[in-house]
Amino acid sequence: MELADEIGTTQCMLAYYEGQTEYPPVHLLPALAQALGVSTDELLGVTTVKRTKGPGGRLHRRLAQLEQMPPKAKRQVLQVLDTFLDRERLKKQVRAARSEVGCFPLE
Repeated sequence: MELADEIGTTQCMLAYYEGQTEYPPVHLLPALAQALGVSTDELLGVTTVKRTKGPGGRLHRRLAQLEQMPPKAKRQVLQVLDTFLDRERLKKQVRAARSEVGCFPLE
């Protein structure tokens, strides 16, 4: 889900707000702050944004959405994610093994 969908607006309107030519309507501020993981005061610049370590932005929003999914759907998504992570791990192992024997690395 994209940010525009999360806050109940269109990509076009979101781009308009991002261009700093117009501000989003007040009723969107709580949803926008929640989607971005900040308070409305931080969003408005009243207080400074507290930076925390961990996933940020889009990844953080996706992980939050994943947490809200039913257990079965969550397991399926995690299986797909594990498959990609395993693939990358194996590619690194193959590259390391090939470099040890003097073969060309994988692309």
